[in-house]
Amino acid sequence: MVLMIIAVLIVVGLCLGSFVNALVWRLHEQTKNPDNRELSIGRGRSICPNCGHQLRAKDLVPIFSWLLLGGKCRYCAQPISAQYPLVESATAALFVASYAWWPSISGAAEVTIFILWLALLTGLMALLVYDSRWLLLPNRILYPLAVIASVQAVILIISADKPLTALTNTLLATIIGGGLFYLLFQFSDGKWIGGGDVKLGWLLGLIAGTPARSLLLIFIASVLGSLVSIPLLASKRLKRTSVIPFGPFLIIALIIVQLFGADILQWYQQTFINLQ
Repeated sequence: MVLMIIAVLIVVGLCLGSFVNALVWRLHEQTKNPDNRELSIGRGRSICPNCGHQLRAKDLVPIFSWLLLGGKCRYCAQPISAQYPLVESATAALFVASYAWWPSISGAAEVTIFILWLALLTGLMALLVYDSRWLLLPNRILYPLAVIASVQAVILIISADKPLTALTNTLLATIIGGGLFYLLFQFSDGKWIGGGDVKLGWLLGLIAGTPARSLLLIFIASVLGSLVSIPLLASKRLKRTSVIPFGPFLIIALIIVQLFGADILQWYQQTFINLQ
């Protein structure tokens, strides 16, 4: 049964990873051609990003089509970015990892929460890719994710042993997640952090669910950002005036918190707080 679930998650993850690739490319192209209906994610058919040729089913098998074609388009022979198989495989891997390390998936509420998490994970992957490539977090992805996160939060609150405490924790987590970035945005007039990061902060705080987890994800994101930026600055591959997207670090941090946050917080409490 477990192997079957893992196999299903791999297949679904690969397919949704392919959807992420199509979504981010189409959304970006729509900003340049808003009247082009062929770019609609719901109506348009899959096309080569280089020559625009309509792709067939055999061209759309996640990972395998890219490998069999040598990373090139069948019709124009132009290279197709390695982003495509990487995002597909990463999404599938995260789906399996989520199942492996999820606290509990037994009752109907817990199954629903897990499925909503997979939907959030798909959207967060789209935000990560989009922000990494174009330094932007589109509202057309953020707002639907906010709705899904709100539904998940309501289920968690209703099913909690102490709903009022759960509601308070969720509100505080959301305030912490977005409030810090909002203050930084206002204080710097948008020079230190973008408006999209503020919205993402509210969203991730809502998903995190508790003040401690919200603070933890900000801390982890800051550490990850420093580990990447400091060596680049030291090697002069990055200038002080360069812009590094912070959204991907926040998203990676949230994933870590969702899967391992309880263990990290327990370790911290036992190591630093319960010292006699």
